[in-house]
Amino acid sequence: MVSIQSKGEKATRQGFSDALVELGEENPNVVVLGADVSGSVKVDAFAKAYPDRFISVGVAEADMMGVSAGLALVGKIPFASTYGEFAAGRPFDQIRQSIAYSEMPVKICASHCGITVGPDGATHQSLEDVALMRVLPHMTVISPCDYLETKRAVKESLSITKGPVYIRFFRDNTPMFTDEATPFQIGKANTLIDGTDITIIAAGLQVWEAIQAAEMLQAKKISARVINMHTIKPLDREVILKAAKETGAIVTAEDHQIHCGLGSAVSEYLAQTLPTVQEFVAVRDTFGESGKGVELMKKYGIARDDIVKAAKRALKRKKGRRGEKAS
Repeated sequence: MVSIQSKGEKATRQGFSDALVELGEENPNVVVLGADVSGSVKVDAFAKAYPDRFISVGVAEADMMGVSAGLALVGKIPFASTYGEFAAGRPFDQIRQSIAYSEMPVKICASHCGITVGPDGATHQSLEDVALMRVLPHMTVISPCDYLETKRAVKESLSITKGPVYIRFFRDNTPMFTDEATPFQIGKANTLIDGTDITIIAAGLQVWEAIQAAEMLQAKKISARVINMHTIKPLDREVILKAAKETGAIVTAEDHQIHCGLGSAVSEYLAQTLPTVQEFVAVRDTFGESGKGVELMKKYGIARDDIVKAAKRALKRKKGRRGEKAS
């Protein structure tokens, strides 16, 4: 089993910020919009470097989406940034009508996603944003796993010139474990660890948790494959089908509601092609609360220990299907 090590910690929102500044220098058509939380989502660095290409709309997220659509119509490349809950939920109608329906190449950049936003509590914990965005036609949905992958995702989003892109990232510093040699292509998942007994498919912060869970399973002589499904839409169906055929059991792990997120996307595909034993590690139909990110992950059942437990359940079910005696 390949051992993957952290190279320190850095916030994925910082990767977003650094990518924007570099893109601003490379492409004069890049413009950035902020909705009263520019410091928190770190677009203030772009505003300082290119003040004539930064627009602060204030607490008016729906208006920000309409302005972004207008800018796209005249050939600009707009990056609309705010917290995840206010990037997907509050302006959903404007995203649907003015951006997705018209296939505008707007980049919707959602920071402070998931339950680990912590002290801000349930009102700011976007646990439904993937569901909202992936249901929209023409929308690409990306959930990068660390600082560098976020930076690369933001830059790569320029390659999508027809239709919007939704990129979600997080508040806290998190482990950095990808590097420049790690492949990144929108719509193409990365198999980080090979395995033969079970597959863990994860996105965002849960990728690191999946890596740690795989090591814990290895100590119990269980070989776990780990797939970084950074693009939730379009889904890499080829890698999912290959994993289902070769390991016969899947665990999906995400920092999102159990309904309509990564796990649902995987199961929808497998149900039509190769019905496979699957366990879901996700927030189970509840709102969050204030608290430290690490503690909330444990309370709501999305930490590495929960992935290990889900893997054991899946393996037991797989043995049952094959008529083997469950251990």
